[in-house]
Amino acid sequence: MKIPVVRGLIDRRVLVNFRVDPGILRKVLPEPFRPKLAHGKGVAGVCLIRLAQIRPRVVPAFFGITSENAAHRIAVEWRSEDGRKEGVYIPRRDTSSRLTVFLGGRVFPGEHHLADFEVRETGDVVAVTVRSRDGKTRLVVEGTITDWLPRTSVFSSLEEASAFFESGSLGYSATSRPGEYDGLELRTFAWEVQPLDVSRIESSFFDNPELFPHGSAEFDCALLMRKVAHEWHGRDRLVVAADAHSRHAEGRP
Repeated sequence: MKIPVVRGLIDRRVLVNFRVDPGILRKVLPEPFRPKLAHGKGVAGVCLIRLAQIRPRVVPAFFGITSENAAHRIAVEWRSEDGRKEGVYIPRRDTSSRLTVFLGGRVFPGEHHLADFEVRETGDVVAVTVRSRDGKTRLVVEGTITDWLPRTSVFSSLEEASAFFESGSLGYSATSRPGEYDGLELRTFAWEVQPLDVSRIESSFFDNPELFPHGSAEFDCALLMRKVAHEWHGRDRLVVAADAHSRHAEGRP
């Protein structure tokens, strides 16, 4: 899917992260993806992002649009003709923008679902609630800016966590076409994260026992970014052979 480079501002981005049993993630992930591990644990989560001034790179910022968005994401790696690749697999995207819902998967990569967002940002406190119109996504995150990761985090330092997520700039999104994934790469002009001390976290995805049995997915950490200029670059669609997709759907190796 060839699209013009899209430029804008990440007004606010919260990465909510869970450490997950790699064996469980392997059952969730389709071919060709495998969990990318951090100290033996899989890493998955949700990106809550408010985008502003979004427009084709040749268009002035004044004409850009603003939207709230949520993307469920799993850190992955896979093999290609060029060797090992890494990034994120995105099983679900939600947005407040009807235009994004209409254009996503048609004009630019990533099929989106319409959702309602409630956001509160006062001082060091950030709170976001997401409810999709189709009832499949519900997410609540509340946190306060801090200087430290939780002691229970799989990451030994903020620097290690920052580097892990910065390397996940290439995302492949699930589509309505089995075995086909839309590619999109995020390029930021600066990268700086702050930890959030999370006081409340609820997720219809990670709290689903059919996907994640009790104890297999635990909250790890949350990271905040603000006021980051960036671009989105479309990447070739990833297409998996029909027999590989069929084996995964049937639970066969």
